[in-house]
Amino acid sequence: MIRHTVVFKLKHPENSKEEIDFLNAIRKLSVIPGVQKFECLRQVSKKNDFDYGLSMEFENAGAYKGYNQHPAHVAFVDTVWVNEVQDFLEIDFEPLM
Repeated sequence: MIRHTVVFKLKHPENSKEEIDFLNAIRKLSVIPGVQKFECLRQVSKKNDFDYGLSMEFENAGAYKGYNQHPAHVAFVDTVWVNEVQDFLEIDFEPLM
């Protein structure tokens, strides 16, 4: 199993139309084959500068690779993510045991 996580900060103000549109667009990634346990999250502490989180799981490395190469994911990154995200950190985990 691979858990794909991303924390990010948008260029848009909180509760703006642009924020809502972005969050609606990112939720569409949940239907890409192989995506499991999709969650879009809002940061509640100020221990870092990120405002949102995204978490999803994949059964294996092949499913994760398929997601990364899927046309819907590539299009989202190229047309939405790069224009609307100010900063981000991506971390992918595998269970130790």
